[in-house]
Amino acid sequence: MNDTTARVRLESMLAELDRSIGVLRGDPLAVWDRSPADGGSVLTDADRNRAMLEAATQQRRSVLEALKRLDEGLYGLCADCGGPVPEGRLEARPDATRCVQCQSRRERRR
Repeated sequence: MNDTTARVRLESMLAELDRSIGVLRGDPLAVWDRSPADGGSVLTDADRNRAMLEAATQQRRSVLEALKRLDEGLYGLCADCGGPVPEGRLEARPDATRCVQCQSRRERRR
């Protein structure tokens, strides 16, 4: 994935995450495009809302880190081994920081 495509995808992800975080926080400006028919779908379960907000916030941090790596010329290089992150992995997860092998090792340690 070239840098321009990566930047566009990451910035799009960031904008969507910002909208989602705004909705989860109850920001009325973030829900401007919702239909009145969606009123019944407002999250009422505080625990689920908190978990979704935490996940979106973490993913937002991940996207910001990927944009920083892009600016530094390190995008697409594994944070652990320094090798290339496969193109397919970056297509699926533009914010990926590790190659498949290093990510697998990291997940096994958890």
